[in-house]
Amino acid sequence: MTVADQMLATHPKVGFAAAQDALLRCIEACVECTQACTACADACLGEDMVAELFTCIRKNSDCADICAATGAVLSRQTAPDVVTVRALLEACRTACASCAAECEQHADMHAHCRVCAESCRRCEQACTDLLAAL
Repeated sequence: MTVADQMLATHPKVGFAAAQDALLRCIEACVECTQACTACADACLGEDMVAELFTCIRKNSDCADICAATGAVLSRQTAPDVVTVRALLEACRTACASCAAECEQHADMHAHCRVCAESCRRCEQACTDLLAAL
């Protein structure tokens, strides 16, 4: 049982009762993607061809921030605003798709971009699944 799972299970309020499994997967995917994008941006900065990775670094940074905000908002179960949650999930899904597409362009040359792209795709799917469950 993960910490996110434990926190949801012990919370006195249940914000999205019908979507608990999808909610948990999305929170965990957002946290993972935040870390992957942050690390990928840093790894890109360490590459010799850093100038060619400018767009990748920017998309990594934006995606990391959006995933962090999404994971935080989803973790709050007391009286969630479904309209805000949906908008945030859409933004997260969009940022993850954009970052994944950029990282996939560099995946053959930079393993960190491959790992990041995979994490972004998982998060994108987790956002899609949670949107469908809400």
